[in-house]
Amino acid sequence: MRTVAGPTGHVVVVGAGLSGLAATLHLLGAGRRVTLVERATRPGGRAGRLERGGYHFDTGPTVLTMPDLLAEPLAAVGEEPADRLDLVALHPAYRATFADGSSLDVHTGADAMEESVRAFAGPREAAGYRRLRTWLEALHRVQITRFIDANFDSPLQLLHPDLARLAALGGFGRLDPGIGRFLRDERLRRVFSFQALYAGVPPARALAAYAVIAYMDTVAGVYFPRGGLHAVPRALAAAATDAGADLRYGQRVTRLERRAGRITAVITTHGRVPCDAVVLSCELTEAYRLLGRAPRRPLRARRSPSAVVLHTGTDRTWPHLAHHTLSFGAAWRTTFEELTVSGRLMSDPSLLITRPTTHDPALAPPGRHIHYILAPCPNTDIGPGAAEWRTLGPRYRDHVLTELERRGLAGLGAAVEEECLVTPADWAAQGHAAGSPFSLAHTFGQTGPFRPANLVRGTENVVLAGCGTTPGVGVPTVLISGKLAAARITGHPRPGPRHVHLDGPRRVRPRALHRQGSP
Repeated sequence: MRTVAGPTGHVVVVGAGLSGLAATLHLLGAGRRVTLVERATRPGGRAGRLERGGYHFDTGPTVLTMPDLLAEPLAAVGEEPADRLDLVALHPAYRATFADGSSLDVHTGADAMEESVRAFAGPREAAGYRRLRTWLEALHRVQITRFIDANFDSPLQLLHPDLARLAALGGFGRLDPGIGRFLRDERLRRVFSFQALYAGVPPARALAAYAVIAYMDTVAGVYFPRGGLHAVPRALAAAATDAGADLRYGQRVTRLERRAGRITAVITTHGRVPCDAVVLSCELTEAYRLLGRAPRRPLRARRSPSAVVLHTGTDRTWPHLAHHTLSFGAAWRTTFEELTVSGRLMSDPSLLITRPTTHDPALAPPGRHIHYILAPCPNTDIGPGAAEWRTLGPRYRDHVLTELERRGLAGLGAAVEEECLVTPADWAAQGHAAGSPFSLAHTFGQTGPFRPANLVRGTENVVLAGCGTTPGVGVPTVLISGKLAAARITGHPRPGPRHVHLDGPRRVRPRALHRQGSP
């Protein structure tokens, strides 16, 4: 594995999102001195927080899976999740509702899910689910170490026995037929393939290897941190501070000072920060702007679909909602065609409704609730432009609420006391290319060694982190991204913990590790 040449005693990390915080903790654990610079006034990046009228809204991801990957950066400084977070396992992980009026509780426990599938679709589908689960577990084992949690210096690194094992599992076929080998019920197939949207590719075109995302959602477990998802970056930032990092909020990076192919200082709105190496965990387009160049690629970058998010604080809730509810429309294939090809808004939308007050009522005033409503939509490259969304947004907001009321959330519009509507125009204003917070789509040509590399040609001591580089989009993968970026500076990463204690917070004083200088 190639690493940064020359001295690396003091590293400046730009961006306090999950990848930047993970990189900071891994660097601290390896004895580096770290200064973290963040333009916002708090940590989080995409995993931010909006406070309005006593409601505390998570502005980014709402689903947390694979807590082992959260444990790794904390372990680097002698901590574990229970030192900082109260993680609640969600049962069910999701509730899926369908246009025919049926619903399915999606459990991550094998026995509970088998029984749920049997009651929903019969014994044949229950047996198919068991075989599907075995397949998902095998896909994860083959991919996680070799193809996901790995730094690539060349596509030739793919030539490994695990590649043959992945092929033998059908990983290079298509996702939808792959799921169909085990499940015939079209509703069930949606539950295990909608995750392809996270990768920006329709299930009919996505590689079956991307079923590893379904593994994360339906096998590895779904968790909720009390305090909301924003509690995760807060916890990582607090651990970094206790381990010796210098966290500087409210400071925007304006340029990088360069000498003889190396960055010698990071210039912010508050002054000059000398450094030996830099981790850029900001948006990929911003990283390339600071570097003064973007790598040449044979094909034009393809962005993932975007999303309209409506944060609502309401004076009531609806008993049939779970913590996470997937509300599927009748349409399916046409939905993905609209989102990724024609650029039209979903004519029969499939929506995610998250109610975090299910497990943390303190996020809202007494007797009130939060409902986070996510509607996928085309990005601005193929769909309505940012300027159009300024007038389209309010109309689409009303359309989504009307549709949810038709699906059983009667009185939703009248129940809203506080709200915030986020559209592709807002994502674009935050610096997200094509108005999409989900970065580059995981097409074959933008995955693994073909995704933008985390080492930058022409600059010896800069490493990239975040969803735009390897391994990709999603909370688990950006945490890995931070670890991989740190490893480019420190050498091969140490293996993280395989088992995580999730039995509530412990009052343990964090153990300080090496804090300054080279090891």
